[in-house]
Amino acid sequence: MAYDEAVAERLRVILLERRDIEEKRMFGGVAFMLDGNMLIGVNRDEIMARVGLEQFDDALERPHARVMDFTKRPMKGWITVEPDGFASDDDLRGWVDLCVRFVTTLPKK
Repeated sequence: MAYDEAVAERLRVILLERRDIEEKRMFGGVAFMLDGNMLIGVNRDEIMARVGLEQFDDALERPHARVMDFTKRPMKGWITVEPDGFASDDDLRGWVDLCVRFVTTLPKK
């Protein structure tokens, strides 16, 4: 399964300001890791956002967001966002910030 390289590049630009990000190919797409924990990724033309349980319901209310169901099992704490949900750079940065807010609470791997 391929992923949209343009979306991945937009994420790279946003994440460039952080020195603790690692990029890995996984799930047929690309994932960005923060301190060893998956932060956000690209699968096809959508993003996979790790928002955690506390922010989950609010994140689901954002336009073009749905529960991540990558393996036919809904994954609480993870959101899939369609391209219209991160069309602007501000929208995409908002998703990144939401993910960073959660993932920085996790222990480093």
